[in-house]
Amino acid sequence: MNQPDLLRVTVSLLLIVGLLLALAWAARRGGWLRTVAGRGGLKVSATQRLGARASLAIVEVEDARLVLGVTAQQITLLHTLPPAGADAAAGPARAFSDTLGQAISRH
Repeated sequence: MNQPDLLRVTVSLLLIVGLLLALAWAARRGGWLRTVAGRGGLKVSATQRLGARASLAIVEVEDARLVLGVTAQQITLLHTLPPAGADAAAGPARAFSDTLGQAISRH
């Protein structure tokens, strides 16, 4: 293998690795990567961004659903909802905004 071929292979490999790193960064930044639901009994069922650094999340934990306020500095428990099975038996699945509105009106 001569020097131009070696240089071309090296540059090609660097471009491929750079492209993979850029795609991984974009997927993580865009929120496309989710954790596996079976780990630790936690599952994030819905999120809603409120601004650049704040969001709301509904997290399912064993027998309850928690409405959490998430900022860069802290996570705050806002409300506890009944298990998802209780709502599913009562009617069709609701959107996050409907669930949040109902939780706020109860509080």
